[in-house]
Amino acid sequence: MIEGLEFTVDAASSVPPFEQLKRGIAGGARSGSLPVGSRLPPVRALAESLGLAANTVARAYRELEHDGVVVTRGRAGTFVAATSDAEREGAEAAAAFAERAASLGLSTDAALALARAALDARGL
Repeated sequence: MIEGLEFTVDAASSVPPFEQLKRGIAGGARSGSLPVGSRLPPVRALAESLGLAANTVARAYRELEHDGVVVTRGRAGTFVAATSDAEREGAEAAAAFAERAASLGLSTDAALALARAALDARGL
């Protein structure tokens, strides 16, 4: 399953499974339930969890990448892409922050609390 996105394939639908998956991921990216930088499961893992063929998931990922919804970074995986320069730079800053927080040994809760406090101080 994809964290942040409740998704099932409707086998009775006239919409092909790869298109259902593609629409679900694209919709999650648009709504924010799949934030920029979210890592999608590997093709085989998602195929298994949804009861689909790996080629079906791979096709959905390829088409989403072509549409600019996701970006694949080799062995690192497939991630929800930024759609604007500001989102792209924000995603890079967030990744750098996460890396630094991890290197300092901060828990997720502690790192998020610090980020919220910094944003609150700027009125965001």
